Amino acid sequence: MMIRRVPFDHPDAVKLNDQVQAEYHVRYGDGGDATELAPADFQPPNGVYLIAYDALDSPVATGGWRAQDANGEGNLDGDAELKRMYVIEQMRGRGLARRVLSALEEDARAAGRLRMVLETGTKQPEAIALYTSSGYEPCAKFGYYRDYEDSRCFAKPLARG
Repeated sequence: MMIRRVPFDHPDAVKLNDQVQAEYHVRYGDGGDATELAPADFQPPNGVYLIAYDALDSPVATGGWRAQDANGEGNLDGDAELKRMYVIEQMRGRGLARRVLSALEEDARAAGRLRMVLETGTKQPEAIALYTSSGYEPCAKFGYYRDYEDSRCFAKPLARG
């Protein structure tokens, strides 16, 4: 597997984003994640977007982070918000999400971000299991879905230890 930095509007990123949005719709019945995202959100040094490719150069997993600082949505100065973590169905269970997550954490740490934060939902138990097994702990709700009952927010310090 090869992990590459790509723009958020790269054709492979758009393809995988459409797939994850469709999955969100199946799970939640709401049309997908309504959080506003722009390609500029994922441009270094204030973010990055990664795609994992298989041996045939097909995109199989994705994820990104974007810088967040204290705002009216509950973020804190130094936050790196994890977005659009996704592995195509036929490649799940192979550790790809964990590898993408690790690469995103390292990139955010190198950019000087202090903690990685994410929002997921109760209908994504495999995501919650990935994050809690990777050192994430529940935190105060933030972001677009902070007032939704099914929303769950997690954080992990990024400081070198």
